[in-house]
Amino acid sequence: MFGKAEKEQLEKVLRDAIGNKECVGANMMIIKKGKEIFYHEDGCADLEEGLPVKRDTIFKMYSMTKPVTAAAAMILLERGAIDLYEPVSKFLPGFKNQAVAVGDQLFSVEREVNVKDLLSMTSGLVYGGDDKAGRETEALFEEIDSRLLGDNPFNTYEAMNRLGKCALAFQPGSAWQYGASADVLGAVVEVAGGMRFGEFLEKEIFKPLGMKDTAFWVPDEKRSRLAKTYEYDKNGELIPYQGNHLGIISGMDRIPAFESGGAGLASTIDDYARFAGMLMNDGSLDGVRILKPKTVEYMTSCTLNPEHQKYIWPALGGYSYGNLMRVMADCSKAGILASPGEYGWDGWLGAYFCNCPREKLTFLVMMQKTDSGTTALTRKLRNIILGA
Repeated sequence: MFGKAEKEQLEKVLRDAIGNKECVGANMMIIKKGKEIFYHEDGCADLEEGLPVKRDTIFKMYSMTKPVTAAAAMILLERGAIDLYEPVSKFLPGFKNQAVAVGDQLFSVEREVNVKDLLSMTSGLVYGGDDKAGRETEALFEEIDSRLLGDNPFNTYEAMNRLGKCALAFQPGSAWQYGASADVLGAVVEVAGGMRFGEFLEKEIFKPLGMKDTAFWVPDEKRSRLAKTYEYDKNGELIPYQGNHLGIISGMDRIPAFESGGAGLASTIDDYARFAGMLMNDGSLDGVRILKPKTVEYMTSCTLNPEHQKYIWPALGGYSYGNLMRVMADCSKAGILASPGEYGWDGWLGAYFCNCPREKLTFLVMMQKTDSGTTALTRKLRNIILGA
């Protein structure tokens, strides 16, 4: 039973994490059977100004953008606008005649990257690394970052079409590696949907669900609500992070030309709870249907084969992966208390969500510290919740 003791434990764990400088502030929410049963906020959204985290604080989602991009692809799948086995080159010609890097040698692909590869992270696309594929990808993202604030920034289509010219790390469909697949999928949605990626998300997901604070930028009238991002300095102190990362404008003060399907959205805990609630409720929320139940069933399922599974990060023990989310496949192998079939994802700055269909439970955490993802804080909070 989730009662007073568990609530006090959750509050203490978050308070201790702030005191230990794991973050400067955060909020969290638990929803059970569609009803909010717990919300808590603590610490600062802006430490220097002394501004507290509030319920309407806007956070940069980074990779928690990915499930939203997957949902956009599922909308187009339902309408017959895309097929999972269509080559990405149908939408982005830069993906024609790709090559796979083995050492510094290049070999032709045995088959083209397809849409399903993007959703499963089995495309061979990476975020960076020491190999040829990683170096070429990093160089492109550095160029994207260097042009973000200039007069000629890359747009979504241009950036991802260029990415198609970078070497792949492995033959499409042969392995799993976390990378820029979701960014490419955003560009595919843009082409197949016939409008800017951000416009598609606003029209098809955000506006229907009432996600009024979710977008690829934060307008002036909302900027006081945007949480500041923090990083550790060499002494382990938390200081403001000012950089642009993965093509995302740190200040989020303008409509970006490059709308990143892998990392670009900002949102609030209430807005993202509506997205999570839509998935939990088989594709609809408050009488508005975004996806059909069968589509949600597929979207929230494992799509990796045993060979792919060998490459999953050790930190994802017990999980498989599918459609840009982790999916719990074997609770006995997990390093946390878990629920069969639970799914969700997290972001580079620590934003996190989890849906547990068996318990009809949703759990969200929002924070803003670099290199966070699923943190010890999140795991401790999860264990209290699922233990109850």
